[in-house]
Amino acid sequence: MMRWQIKNQAPADCVEKLQHELNIPKAIAELLAQRGITDFASSKYFFRPELKDLHNPFLMQDMQKAVDRLVTALSKQEKILIYGDYDVDGTTSVALMMYVLKNYSPNLDFYIPDRYAEGYGISFQGIDYAKKEGFSLIIALDCGIKSADKIAYANGLGVDFIICDHHLPGEELPNAVAVLDAKRADCKYPYKELSGCGVGFKLLQALFQAQGWQEDTLYEALDYCAVSICCDIVPITGENRILAYYGLKQFNEKPKLGFATLKKVSSQGNNEYSVSDVVFKIGPRINAAGRIESAKNAVKLLLADNVATAETWSKNLHLNNMSRREKDEDITFEAMEMIDICPIKQNSASTIVYQGHWHKGVIGIVASRLVEKYYRPTLVFTNSQDKIAGSARSVKDFDIHWAIEQCSDLLETFGGHKYAAGLTLKPHNFEPFCERFERVVGENLAPELRIPELEIDTTLDLSELIDTQASSQNQYPKFFRLLNQMAPFGPENMNPVFLSERVKIENPQVLAEKHLRFSVCVGKERLKAIAFNMADKMQLLEESPSVKLAYQLEANDWQGVKRLQLQIKGIA
Repeated sequence: MMRWQIKNQAPADCVEKLQHELNIPKAIAELLAQRGITDFASSKYFFRPELKDLHNPFLMQDMQKAVDRLVTALSKQEKILIYGDYDVDGTTSVALMMYVLKNYSPNLDFYIPDRYAEGYGISFQGIDYAKKEGFSLIIALDCGIKSADKIAYANGLGVDFIICDHHLPGEELPNAVAVLDAKRADCKYPYKELSGCGVGFKLLQALFQAQGWQEDTLYEALDYCAVSICCDIVPITGENRILAYYGLKQFNEKPKLGFATLKKVSSQGNNEYSVSDVVFKIGPRINAAGRIESAKNAVKLLLADNVATAETWSKNLHLNNMSRREKDEDITFEAMEMIDICPIKQNSASTIVYQGHWHKGVIGIVASRLVEKYYRPTLVFTNSQDKIAGSARSVKDFDIHWAIEQCSDLLETFGGHKYAAGLTLKPHNFEPFCERFERVVGENLAPELRIPELEIDTTLDLSELIDTQASSQNQYPKFFRLLNQMAPFGPENMNPVFLSERVKIENPQVLAEKHLRFSVCVGKERLKAIAFNMADKMQLLEESPSVKLAYQLEANDWQGVKRLQLQIKGIA
């Protein structure tokens, strides 16, 4: 069961104005207006991203301090340690900084904490390593904003920190040389949604401007930024849209060797990658390094400068990902069995499962799979040294971080955001925590949030998709070509879902016992459609003279012939 929810439609006069000013179909004008694009100027900014429209990096609080300290370190040839988290955003951030600064410093190295021995963020072990090896400056990327105690420890050892983070600060800011985070309460930077790699990019941009260096070499590294933006699921608006646009262009046309070899092992070869392709094909392989072995291996791949090395590390990450997939499938099956044989778990407001032997590196993925299956706020726990560690995932519009915060007195650590979080607690607090969390969810999860929602952008007359002239020239229809100019698609600019009613269907077929394929009739023309995991709708298609379809539009380039295809999201 799924709720179909049509978005609030934009004011008619605004849509009509855009339609006439830009000479575009009404449905495209509706999509633009929904995204806050209401006139020619804002549409030009949206459709034609320009690097010159990036904000002045010195608008970010502490940027001048950060640049001054970095310039001093470079001029004195101090040893600089690039420190990053073990996920995609962290490893691409480290790779970006290493790739750019290696041209200006002979004394550069990087450090990624071990997911299991050190945990997330800056660690005392990492600081001790820096002191022992003679590093006087650490640039922390995608972490550090809540590490006041660690920074105080480093200060006592004479090790300076520049923090480049994008997470929400706590009550106390670390006493670092510079703290770059647009989410600081005192930061006037115009765009607040950069990835960790994006903040690192802004530091480099400021350095290049201060030193008068040509920024071309900096822009060559935008594929790192694009991968971080895609995989960290940040809004693809404003600066992120510009960075993602040019970064994906670099990724598709002239990627770093590491990315090129990852593309080969990801089964898509040299085809053009979209945001979702990066998320589902590149991201898991980079993340698998830290889950199974060491995230340092991902950085080594991203910095590889010869084909043999890049291919070796790509194969290593690919094997890690296969191992990760096997582990998460086994744990997911085990977790589902636990739920399906327990009436209490079946009827709870939340899903909470725990086994001490489960692999800590994949419990977040398992939590996501359980949300897909049971559609409830979900916690998956395992043992971690002398504590119990958990990973949390939520359903749309329910703040799981807030729900966990209501139980914070029972926890050792917790952190995250509205839809995903991590937590640790002592074993004797586990049962009390589970009871309270279930009560908090039960009292605050509205009934409508317990049913998955299919969000529909706008209605569409299927005749808009018929373009006989384009078809004769082996092109996609004009409507689809215009729609594609709205890419890259991602959070706050998602690939639109359209609704068409009274649609006639021909030749429905079941594929692999679970998918559907059929033709959509538009006058004398036919459009191909694919509906994944909807074989249960076969009887409806056979018996109904017409149906309602919710769908996205996608390209189908088979043996050089371009045809539009509908990817079905709902049938009613």
